[in-house]
Amino acid sequence: MKEFDTIAAVATALAEGGISIIRVSGDRAVDIVDKIFIAKNGGSIKNMKPYTMRYGNLVELENKDVIDEVIVSFMQGPKSFTAEDVIEINCHGGVISTNRVLGEVIKAGARLAEPGEFTKRAFLNGRIDLSQAEAVIDIINAKTEISMKAAVEQSSGRLSREIHSLRERLLNILAAIEHSVDFTEDDEEIDPSVVKSIDNNLKRFLVDTNELLDTADEGKIIRDGLNMVIVGKPNVGKSSLLNALLNEKRAIVTDVAGTTRDVIEEYINLDGIPVKIVDTAGIRDTEDVVEKIGIEKSKEKLDKADLVVFMMDSSREINEEDKEIIESIKDRKYIVLLNKVDLDKKLDDIYIENLQNKVEVSTVTGFGLDALKDKIKEIFFNSKLDTESIVVTNSRHKQALYRAKENCEIAVRELENNAFLDLVSIYVTSGLRALGEITGEELEEDLVNKIFSEFCVGK
Repeated sequence: MKEFDTIAAVATALAEGGISIIRVSGDRAVDIVDKIFIAKNGGSIKNMKPYTMRYGNLVELENKDVIDEVIVSFMQGPKSFTAEDVIEINCHGGVISTNRVLGEVIKAGARLAEPGEFTKRAFLNGRIDLSQAEAVIDIINAKTEISMKAAVEQSSGRLSREIHSLRERLLNILAAIEHSVDFTEDDEEIDPSVVKSIDNNLKRFLVDTNELLDTADEGKIIRDGLNMVIVGKPNVGKSSLLNALLNEKRAIVTDVAGTTRDVIEEYINLDGIPVKIVDTAGIRDTEDVVEKIGIEKSKEKLDKADLVVFMMDSSREINEEDKEIIESIKDRKYIVLLNKVDLDKKLDDIYIENLQNKVEVSTVTGFGLDALKDKIKEIFFNSKLDTESIVVTNSRHKQALYRAKENCEIAVRELENNAFLDLVSIYVTSGLRALGEITGEELEEDLVNKIFSEFCVGK
């Protein structure tokens, strides 16, 4: 375990509430808190048994005036979150009271923790690997029960076990290569059966790596949410659709074209899938300066969408604005929503007969909304979300797996081209290092710092 200075931070949300927790971690955690804590039984927390709690007063360092009634808990390293001695001070909630307590802890000798520094210490002290550390922030940011479950699975080491298994196999392949090279005379050929075994093992590795990668696209949606952008010309019902999906009047709806002039973003839970719905300004030619800005924002959101929901008014004839949007979405994942089916139809099907994923809806009556939700699941999850198979949820992990796969594919090609095993080992080693980036066994310090900087202070 590495030695660090002692850090402290508020581990709960800094707001009005019943309880706040100040976390203190490091070799001096007990000594520091002992300076400002007076137990009701008069005893010192230096004699406190690990994994117990003690009630008393938190006092000012200089004059011993009481600041708050608190309960102190003690977790002794290495059996703590950071693998260091950890003291947690449970005080009354509230911004002022919490900051008073934290301020006295800092005065007593602790340093204010940086974002994610507690989890970073858990990683650096070997208690968890990097993928498990990243799962902590995923648990905090989880938007649905399914995304929460996926994050908990990762924090428990599910992905780590898969990666360690793959790394072990590449290490065995490298060992076989090294053994063959070392025990083969310069004028002898490598035993063909050895080469065949290495080739078979690499191919089996690629099969299992591809199975992991197959979960990555669904896993990313589970973790980050599906970015769904609603587009269409003015007054086709985009804002009404948003309101209907949210079951609340979130967006203003009028008969006036151009009512929506900015993008509106909200999340819904679609059977456990977090879906970010983006309602955009109606796309059309306009001289209104404000509306033009909204339309430009709509086009920017369209470029970043995972799914485009193109709304058309079936009670109106198609026009050039509709046709332009159709051209812009042809190469995207899209759903065509034919709205206002409760009115007389005037839309000529000839213009949309080649478009896929058409759904008829009425945002007024609610007709077709379930069909829309089913279509989304069909496009991204083949109608059924198999949460048990989701392993890879993080884009960084996906990229590292791809690099491992690509290097081992090159290694297989080189074997088939009768290349020297020394050359093959270079690519296998690169694949091994790529896998190590996922768990943190091979990673640049700057990237580690960047990952933990995205955490909240106190975690």
